[in-house]
Amino acid sequence: MEKVMDMAMEQTKIADTAIEANHWTLVIKPVSGWFNLNLNELWNYRDLIFLFVKRDFISLYKQTILGPLWFFIQPLLTTITFTVIFGNIAQLSTDGLPPVLFYLAGITCWTYFSECFNKTSNVFSANASIFGKVYFPRLVLPFSIIISNLFKFGLQFLIFLVFYFYFKINGHAINIGISVLFFPLLIVIMAGLGLGLGIIISSMTTKYRDLQHLIGFGVQLMMYASPIVYPLSSVPDNYKWILLLNPMTSIIEAFKFSFLGVGVFSVAGLIYSFLFMCIALIIGIVIFSKVEKSFMDTV
Repeated sequence: MEKVMDMAMEQTKIADTAIEANHWTLVIKPVSGWFNLNLNELWNYRDLIFLFVKRDFISLYKQTILGPLWFFIQPLLTTITFTVIFGNIAQLSTDGLPPVLFYLAGITCWTYFSECFNKTSNVFSANASIFGKVYFPRLVLPFSIIISNLFKFGLQFLIFLVFYFYFKINGHAINIGISVLFFPLLIVIMAGLGLGLGIIISSMTTKYRDLQHLIGFGVQLMMYASPIVYPLSSVPDNYKWILLLNPMTSIIEAFKFSFLGVGVFSVAGLIYSFLFMCIALIIGIVIFSKVEKSFMDTV
């Protein structure tokens, strides 16, 4: 018995010596604290992020006839539908702008936010098989979704610019204002809103699957509570405060004001949207840090 104990002690000493002699490049530790994002680790896995971005592009349009052309077809079809239904049939106001340009401006902003939110909101349950096989920072996938949708947003923004210059050449009174300098900030707020709200929902759906059925319905309601198919100026004052509670309202209005010269550029509204984004990110980080420890057991 003593010999066995001596052998075990010797093996322990050998193992400790081996650990001290090796300089490990990666040490996986349990998550501690509520705000342990470990952004340095995300940076170390930046190659994996771009691999997921590439995967999103390939898997989304693989075995399709038109392929990446769907980036252009989807917003165009939506714009045409809105023009016919809301512009021609319902005859809603477009603040004197060509209906195509008015609706395309709102759709371009809304599509980026909604795509980020929808895809991030089920990222953990949709990729549970990957999480169970290999370790990597769980936030790699949400960040890859934000980046891949940013490329899609850039392509759809090019469509908007094509129609913008077309109507500009044809004599329509549309001008780019100095507030266009805030355009990068609008993108950051939209991405942050989609990421923060998406992480909150995704973290909660690992345990409460019912939330998945409410996402599509909730996003649809939120779209009609945004000035996309109608201008904010046409909303009665009694109901305008409801739309202003929507953090996307001030972003869409600022986008239209910057590029089209109509709408409302509200600094207070953008500050509200920015603070809403920060709060959503903080809450998302807290919930994610709590769920990450055991979400593989419930997903």
